[in-house]
Amino acid sequence: MALYQISYDLRKQRNYDALYERIKAYGKWCHALESSWVISTSQSAVQVRDNLRQAMDGDDGLLVTRLSGEAAWYGLNETISTWLKKQLESAAA
Repeated sequence: MALYQISYDLRKQRNYDALYERIKAYGKWCHALESSWVISTSQSAVQVRDNLRQAMDGDDGLLVTRLSGEAAWYGLNETISTWLKKQLESAAA
């Protein structure tokens, strides 16, 4: 399974619910920051982008980046930190 960070900018209509539903449908996810999620999936970055794009408007922005190996963060709660550490270890194995 690959680990991806999803960053987005919903500009005008800001339909978060539709986007959140699609992200949560991946099953393994965490909402790390206001506009940033991390998911674990067997899909490619292009497939994730295409799936999430269906819940977005033409003026929105989306970045899907594969995570592997090293990562660092600050100010995330213990639940999110633990989840990220576990998923990063799994992705690196």
